[in-house]
Amino acid sequence: MKHPVDIHVGMRVRQRRWLVGMTQQQLAEKVGIKFQQIQKYETGMNRISASRLWDIAAALDTPVASFFDGLEDGADAGGATGLLADKEALELVKTYYAIPEDQRRQLFELARVLSNAA
Repeated sequence: MKHPVDIHVGMRVRQRRWLVGMTQQQLAEKVGIKFQQIQKYETGMNRISASRLWDIAAALDTPVASFFDGLEDGADAGGATGLLADKEALELVKTYYAIPEDQRRQLFELARVLSNAA
């Protein structure tokens, strides 16, 4: 049976990998394992050892603790983490932050106005 923490950590690995634009194969090569193992980690099918998580964090240029963000009492807290499990939503966030800051602020205000009108 999959543990909720393993599922959450795997999902956070996938999110970070998507954000940096890396494939499972590329991450696997950086870490020195097969891409199938990355698949198993990302689904929570296999637990990630502490040393492997350290290597994955280094390959993805993120702190190890970032994989535990959003956990509450050992279970997925949901919210933004659940939303960002969707590849399209994650791509939208990635694209949003690629926009220059002044234009991004204007886009955010437009989105806020539109959401209040709905």
